[in-house]
Amino acid sequence: MRAHLARVDAVLVQAFIAAALSFAHLHDVAVAAGQDGWKAWAYPVSVDLLLVAAWRRLRSGHGKAAAWCWFVIALAASLGANVATAGLLDLGNVPAWLRILVAGWPAIAFLGGTLLAHTAPKTDSEPEVIEDQEDEPETAPESPAQPAIEAPPQPSPVPVPSALVHHARKVAAEHQARTGVPIDTPTLRARLGVPAPMAEAIAAHL
Repeated sequence: MRAHLARVDAVLVQAFIAAALSFAHLHDVAVAAGQDGWKAWAYPVSVDLLLVAAWRRLRSGHGKAAAWCWFVIALAASLGANVATAGLLDLGNVPAWLRILVAGWPAIAFLGGTLLAHTAPKTDSEPEVIEDQEDEPETAPESPAQPAIEAPPQPSPVPVPSALVHHARKVAAEHQARTGVPIDTPTLRARLGVPAPMAEAIAAHL
């Protein structure tokens, strides 16, 4: 437990020293570029806050491309100030491009911080899949039952005497011998002089 606390304390001390040195270098560059008073102290704060915002977005796991872009920009500003104050830049005679860069930095830091802090990260939630229920086969509406149509009663067969049938066969044979065609029911009726129902019943026996 103590070893773990010692490692944590060492990391915190090292981070504090690095932050303090970078803070001081950024302040010196801002002063050399014409920013004095509280404005010179605001520049290191804006760079560090942009680094923290980018790092938090990287830790969240969302929007890593934008987070890496702004992290590199803030790191370049911090690292550039450290290198510039190491004797590579004459702080008494700062070039115009550095003055322009320092003057435009607040707008860049504001844009990056706003995009990182107030852009809602996209969630990788799976789209909800809604399965369509299978349509049940449509059934035709049942038509009302039609009343059964009763067949008309068949007429009861007309009783025909056998003697009359025998006589009708003779008449039919004579008619066919004379005309060459079978006798029809109307002719049979006329020859026998019987009603139509009886003539039909006799013709059925022929």
